[in-house]
Amino acid sequence: MSPATPAPKSGGAALELLVHGVGGATPQDMLDDPCTVRVTGDATAAMHRRADDLDAEEHPERYAERPVPEAYCWSNLTSGNGTRALWLLLLPFMVVNLAHWMRPPTQDRPGLVRLYGVLVRLVALTLTVLLTAAACEVALDLTAWQCAGLSACAEDRSWLGFLSAERGGWWSQPGRRLALAAVVPAALVGLLWYLSNRTWSAYEAQRPPTGYDDAPADPASDPAASAPDGPASDGRESDGRGSDGPESDEAVDTPDTLDASSPAALRPALGRPGFWYGRRLVARLRAAHTAAGFLTVAAAVTGAAARHDRGAPDSLREIFGWALQSAFVVLGAVVLWVVCRRGRSEKRLDLRLERALVSALPGASLALLALAVLHAGWSRPDWRSGGTLPGDFTFGVLTLAQGGLVVALAVVALLLHRPHRDPRTALYGLGGPAVAMLACALGGVMSGGVAQRVADWLDGSQTPGMGQGPFLGPPVLLSWQASVIPVLLLLLLAPGAFLVVRTARAVRRLGPVVEAEYGTDDPDPVRTGRIASGRARAGLTDSAPSLVGIVSGATLLLGAGAVAGAWVSGKVPGRAFEGAHPAVAAAADTAQSLGSWMIGFGFLLFVTCGRRAYKDASARRTIGILWDVGTFWPRAAHPFAPPCYAERAVPDLTWRMSSWTRHTGGRLVISGHSQGSVLAAAAVWQLPPATRRRVALLTYGSPLERLYGRWFPAYFGPGPLRALHRTVHCWRNLYRATDPIGGPVRVPAEGEKPAVDRTVLLDPVVYGRTHAHPLPEPILGHSDYQADPAFAEERSGLLDRLPPALPHQRTSLPTDQRTDQRTNQGTDQGSSGRSSG
Repeated sequence: MSPATPAPKSGGAALELLVHGVGGATPQDMLDDPCTVRVTGDATAAMHRRADDLDAEEHPERYAERPVPEAYCWSNLTSGNGTRALWLLLLPFMVVNLAHWMRPPTQDRPGLVRLYGVLVRLVALTLTVLLTAAACEVALDLTAWQCAGLSACAEDRSWLGFLSAERGGWWSQPGRRLALAAVVPAALVGLLWYLSNRTWSAYEAQRPPTGYDDAPADPASDPAASAPDGPASDGRESDGRGSDGPESDEAVDTPDTLDASSPAALRPALGRPGFWYGRRLVARLRAAHTAAGFLTVAAAVTGAAARHDRGAPDSLREIFGWALQSAFVVLGAVVLWVVCRRGRSEKRLDLRLERALVSALPGASLALLALAVLHAGWSRPDWRSGGTLPGDFTFGVLTLAQGGLVVALAVVALLLHRPHRDPRTALYGLGGPAVAMLACALGGVMSGGVAQRVADWLDGSQTPGMGQGPFLGPPVLLSWQASVIPVLLLLLLAPGAFLVVRTARAVRRLGPVVEAEYGTDDPDPVRTGRIASGRARAGLTDSAPSLVGIVSGATLLLGAGAVAGAWVSGKVPGRAFEGAHPAVAAAADTAQSLGSWMIGFGFLLFVTCGRRAYKDASARRTIGILWDVGTFWPRAAHPFAPPCYAERAVPDLTWRMSSWTRHTGGRLVISGHSQGSVLAAAAVWQLPPATRRRVALLTYGSPLERLYGRWFPAYFGPGPLRALHRTVHCWRNLYRATDPIGGPVRVPAEGEKPAVDRTVLLDPVVYGRTHAHPLPEPILGHSDYQADPAFAEERSGLLDRLPPALPHQRTSLPTDQRTDQRTNQGTDQGSSGRSSG
């Protein structure tokens, strides 16, 4: 039960819009009532009320002294049905998409901003090629080329018997085996296209509200507000033949570093009309990445056949092969042009869709793949498969390209960060490059893991690459990359031990501080230790930037060493150091064995987690927590990343706040916990000025500054948060020292507006037993902020500070909402409580 809520001063109709955090919450728990009704929305995301409050707008006299509570449940956007668990396999794509939004803030360097966006999109493209190349390695090289070409390997597996070279069947020729095996990576690319297109139709298709914009944007803050929208500004979709420049709005940054008095600070990036509508860019990138995937498969199929045909008496096959490879280069250049040419359009609602490009580019690449399959299937009776396909070169080039792009991205990030340095910014502006490096490492673990596991399975008891049999296994580079994993884990022992020691010292240091804050006369060492330990562990969150930087830097250096070792020696580590000192040789052999096991185990762990989450709703919600944080941002770099739920949730909240305040003229408090506070702030930014003047913002357990402000400074840095404080009528933030996620937003008082942060809440609310609390109170950390009396006090204060309700004609709920009163007893959008984190 919530604590008794002090009645605010009567000011007319008032609505409290509750937004839960990560992990989800049921409307029954959020509203503290077993009988709730869905007011508007669908099974994925909806607004709920208590059944008794359904007709609140028709009887305002009943709510003269209390707000009408309404809960927005959005957890099914990230953890709904079982197929969502498959998104776990898209983790590298999600991580690289985050790197796009971690750009340091800037105001007057549009060229560097464009270059930053281009570099991140190129890193994302290499991840698509890497994943497709890994599928080609497994299906084409390990299975169709090596195993099917060896009688012992093929005969031991009945499902490969018809491909065996020894049987001399129609499929026994290497080119035809490759052509058949190409179905696997091509199907993978097709599946990624399908998932992206399906989620694109459901998420990116949600248009932000435009009809409620009763106050135009300030032309000084948004030049696009006074400029014509160009083609298709009336809402119709264009065929894409028009053009509005190479990079559109991405070159113009948000005014996050402007002085507080500047009118331009009134419209940060998240307040732009097109920020939550990236349909056009996702469609372009989806076409480019799909084409890149099909071209990768086609090149793998054609490469071996074209090399065999060089100098052959049949010149027609050779000419056909050269023509195909030339076409691959041309279409690959087109893909690069599409990826680099245009970024996001945010200053206006860009409704255009380049249908010709979206259809023609994947279609052309698929046609080339079909021609490559026909070319490989050409009869070559004298062709025998031997050795491996050129995987070392392919994976080596991809690894070097990723490393070079990350280094270039780091240089650009430093140049952007240098003029406006903020000590709170994670890694001194290098957060984006560091996370992009982690995305590449995750992609390498997944691709190398599946290749190592399949090679071990096909080779039986032998170790691939050690010369113990004719089966050569995966490319040497993948073995070197696996071998650096134990080295990386050893390097992480030092910072891990440092954090353990520092946390233990912090617990001892915080003990006297805790006792002094509670003013206890009879301290309990056990109770004090638990509270101090909770605070010390919560502080570990602030060490995340250092750990990410160490892991990323070590990964970059070790990855470069792996490429050098593979290309110089041409052997796996265990063989490359055979003539070295016995200790060195033993270390290399141990690193290779452990690395192979670890990288394979990592891949199996991904598959196991996905399979369990598919069947278990609680596990699916656990994975959903990861997506709640990672998929808040639109897909700006990788179209195959999990979809952005905020492109549905933010318009939902904005529509609801705009429509309710317009129809009732009442006061509204939007109350967000954890990730819900980020959604609430983003929705308030989208409101027109007249509506924002009737809205108060209450955040608690909020990562707005502690996580988003540090890692995404261009969008949640000091400038945007202060601008939000100026434009919203009033805002208060609650946090605890024991909360590992939430923290202060660090927005000071400005004019007549007080500082946003309330003094840090005590957790637990009392130290020991009292008459009001006869039993020991729990340490709540990130959860159940509404149980603290400060929550009701701050909510009541915000309602009192809002202007009285405007005289409006009573507006009842729409007929379809009053007649379709579906009781939500037992309807679950999550298992956690109202303040779940």
